[in-house]
Amino acid sequence: MVSVQHDFPPLAGEDSADIQQWLAALSGVYPPAEIALIRQACEFAAPLYHGQTEVTGTPLLRHALGSASILIGMRLDHETIAATVLHAVPDHLEGWVEALAGRFGRSVTALVEGISRVERIRLFSEMRGAQDKDEAAQQIESLRKMLLAMVEDIRVVLIKLAERTQTLRNLSGAGPEQQKRIAQETQSIFAPLANRLGVWQLKWELEDLSLRYLEPALYKKVAGLLDERRVDRERYIEEVIAQLRQKLDAAGIAAEVTGRPKHIHSIISKMKRKQVGFGELYDVRAVRILAEDVQNCYAALSVVHELWPPIASEFDDYIANPKGNGYRSLHTAVTGPRQLALEVQIRTHDMHHDSELGVAAHWRYKENRKSDAGFDDKLAWLRQILAWKAELADSGSLQEQFRNELLQDRVYVFTPQGKVLDLPKGATPVDFAYTLHTDLGHRTRGAKVDGSIVPLKYKLQNGQRVEVLTAKLGAPSRDWLSPQLGYLKSARARAKVRHWFKTQNLDDSIAQGRLLFERELQRLGVTTVNQEKVAQRLRFHKLEELFAALGRGETTPRRVGIAIQQEAPAKPAAIPSPVSHKPVAQRTSSTGVLVEGVDNLMIKMAKCCKPEKPDAITGYVTRDRGITLHRQDCAFMQRVPEDKRDRMLNAVWAGE
Repeated sequence: MVSVQHDFPPLAGEDSADIQQWLAALSGVYPPAEIALIRQACEFAAPLYHGQTEVTGTPLLRHALGSASILIGMRLDHETIAATVLHAVPDHLEGWVEALAGRFGRSVTALVEGISRVERIRLFSEMRGAQDKDEAAQQIESLRKMLLAMVEDIRVVLIKLAERTQTLRNLSGAGPEQQKRIAQETQSIFAPLANRLGVWQLKWELEDLSLRYLEPALYKKVAGLLDERRVDRERYIEEVIAQLRQKLDAAGIAAEVTGRPKHIHSIISKMKRKQVGFGELYDVRAVRILAEDVQNCYAALSVVHELWPPIASEFDDYIANPKGNGYRSLHTAVTGPRQLALEVQIRTHDMHHDSELGVAAHWRYKENRKSDAGFDDKLAWLRQILAWKAELADSGSLQEQFRNELLQDRVYVFTPQGKVLDLPKGATPVDFAYTLHTDLGHRTRGAKVDGSIVPLKYKLQNGQRVEVLTAKLGAPSRDWLSPQLGYLKSARARAKVRHWFKTQNLDDSIAQGRLLFERELQRLGVTTVNQEKVAQRLRFHKLEELFAALGRGETTPRRVGIAIQQEAPAKPAAIPSPVSHKPVAQRTSSTGVLVEGVDNLMIKMAKCCKPEKPDAITGYVTRDRGITLHRQDCAFMQRVPEDKRDRMLNAVWAGE
């Protein structure tokens, strides 16, 4: 792979001469004013780093400048380079925030602050306890998300990736246990992050260097096979390049042709995935064609296939169908000269730039134009989300939280044992406790965050270590259910609290509900009804569930009454019997109606039923309009309540 890094001079020591020599190589990369800021960072860090070493035994200043060199080769801005040089200052200077802000400004200081927060990822090595494979994988995934969520500026992650790459380059100086721990951490967290952010140049180096310490025997075997054939392979590649250039020129295709070293991690991964030996790989010998545009890419592909026969099933069109992380290129394998397998990759210069640097290209220094950091952040987050969606789809995972949420909507915190919990942003220690275990949530009485007591309403931040303080026996507070008080953010935790209160005093709720149910039966005058069917009509599986809900006020007597009426057996309409009165002389009214006990009262016909002779009729005494005559089957008369039936009078038509 063609490297875009500059060749910076080796760092032989920490004196000013070495710093000056290193800075001199930047003259063709940054303007003098920006180099001045980087120079100030070197001069500020040098006395603090003097005599200090990195975990590999490398002098700390040399490690910092080596990390910065990686990012210089990726064309990151001068503030990022200065922050990389200063990344270890927090470990060696009290009051460093004020000191850096006064000397370098808020932007550089914020980057150094971000790097300091990211160092919490080292808690990964402190995780204890037995975990199955799925749980361990989930924890590693949570750690990756935590790392990204902890930073406000994506450049912080790039600095950390470069710093880790520099550590691996010198890892032979660390002890065996440190080598394995750092390599495992790199393979699990940092290499996948580099891939997801599109920084494939660092991803490949991180993978190769970590594999060197995790599988040393296999690494040395494959590296030895590559070394044994290196001279022959280099001569072969030169022959292939010469033939391709000649054919491309003859076809009028302007293109650059180069050889490409195969990464050891990629070789071993493919051997394992396809279960084949080293000699059965088709891409150990590989060349790359960089064309001017997409049309020339496909034209170059035709030239390759005319020159050498393609190997069946070894063609991938990632231009028409890009990978989930945005990678685009044409891949083909052919039977090349001497009947040897040869891989050919074809892409445009822009595609190659993206494949080499990925998102780092968005942070390239832009002469006379200020970078839109907000837009660049969005591009970075989008690349990461798309990559994770693709990986989840491939693995069959159903983690729905990636569909609509960005990491900014989540918060990632540690348990005292080093386990990472994924919570909604704004979550409190009470949310944390209920996420761990329902009973732990019920018994929560206090909390510590990073060793300090905090209120239960405290809003947790990314990377904090949380410990809950509990009572031996306890119960949740009803205050926790109030959104205004802010004890709970998680709907799931709130549901657990609500369920606890539902299950308490269940017998009392059922008894109260049964009483309300019986009252409703009495009110409706229903003596026979299938109560189980009433419960089912209201979508309760059991009658006791209906009683409990009625007793807690979760359903209303009115709803229950409607269901009772729907389930009650139909009965013939009953006409209320008129109340008997002492016999009095009946008098005929001007309407030709005989009404029992009427004396000097006005009588009129009801408008609701409009009785006519020979309809059976009944009189009803109103408060201020005398007597109203109704048909006996009138709906109004059938609904007269018990306490008003004394107003009903016998009445007949005169002459009957």
